[in-house]
Amino acid sequence: MAFDDGGPNGWGGGSGGGNSSGLPPDFPNPFDKIKDLFGSFGGGFFALIAAIAVLLWLGSGFYVVNTDEVGVVKRFGEYSYTTDPGPHWHLPYPIETVMRPKVTQVHRMEVGFETIDPGPPARYRQVPRESTMLTGDENIVTCEFIVQYRIKDPLDFLFKVRDPVGSFGNGGFVKDAAEAAMREIVGRNKIDDVLTEEKEKIQAEAQTLLQSILDQSSVGISVVQVKLQDVYPPKQVIDAFRDVASAREDRETLKNQAEAYSNDLIPKARGDAEQRINVAQAYRETKIKTAEGDAARFEKLWTEYRQAKEVTRKRLYLDSIKEVLSNAKVVIADGGGKSVLPLLPLGALDGTKGGDK
Repeated sequence: MAFDDGGPNGWGGGSGGGNSSGLPPDFPNPFDKIKDLFGSFGGGFFALIAAIAVLLWLGSGFYVVNTDEVGVVKRFGEYSYTTDPGPHWHLPYPIETVMRPKVTQVHRMEVGFETIDPGPPARYRQVPRESTMLTGDENIVTCEFIVQYRIKDPLDFLFKVRDPVGSFGNGGFVKDAAEAAMREIVGRNKIDDVLTEEKEKIQAEAQTLLQSILDQSSVGISVVQVKLQDVYPPKQVIDAFRDVASAREDRETLKNQAEAYSNDLIPKARGDAEQRINVAQAYRETKIKTAEGDAARFEKLWTEYRQAKEVTRKRLYLDSIKEVLSNAKVVIADGGGKSVLPLLPLGALDGTKGGDK
């Protein structure tokens, strides 16, 4: 049987009840459904959707600058203005964007090694291409160090140098400059100085040189500290360098002991010398006074002698005899002396002090 598409019950568009959409009469037209749905809301629905979208877009311009940050707003990729800590609003993307560098925080950059796990215990990975350096006496040494820095000029930091600290804050121009500065300073010193005595000096000189490089390039960074984390020679000679370091420590220990002994002995020697000087001065004064007294007595006696020579001579003789005989235990007297009185030493018999006179 032939298909009739023009009759009153067919799918055609005849006058017998067909429709202009070309669909079966019992099948609803989806465009009519959509038209009815939106027609029930009216034209304000599209306006509401557009208003919500605009509000969301405008709301995306609100932002907050923390106390350790500064807001730098760019308009179409070019610097526009700076905002202080607090809530702010800028024209939404893509008209304006905001960057918030932390200007008060001290940042850390590792050179020669990388922290894999902060721990505890912390785990590190060595980076020989950054840490292997040549000293002034043509020895190889490994220097692993840390650079601590702060952003002092956010505009220079963001716009003067491309990628100053790398994507993760541990690379870029600053890291290359730090490595170059440390290589130059290490190249000025001998390996013994780098390993032992001159570490503080090397750190200070590397910090000064690095800051000079960054200032010349207008990076906008202030170097807070350069600190040597670990410095060691190649593994093949590390034992010999440890022996040298141990000998240096022994030398310092003996030197300190000698200084302590010197500090203890010298004050004692000075005190003893001062005491001896005082005793000698006292002895000198005593002798001078005694001599002066003897001289005065002699002058007085000489004056008396000139006035009465015989009397003075006799008195001197008797004084001398008295002094001599007073200490004598035995005195022998001439038998012809009639003025001598014999005396029996009874005290000697009793065991007391006495003598024969």
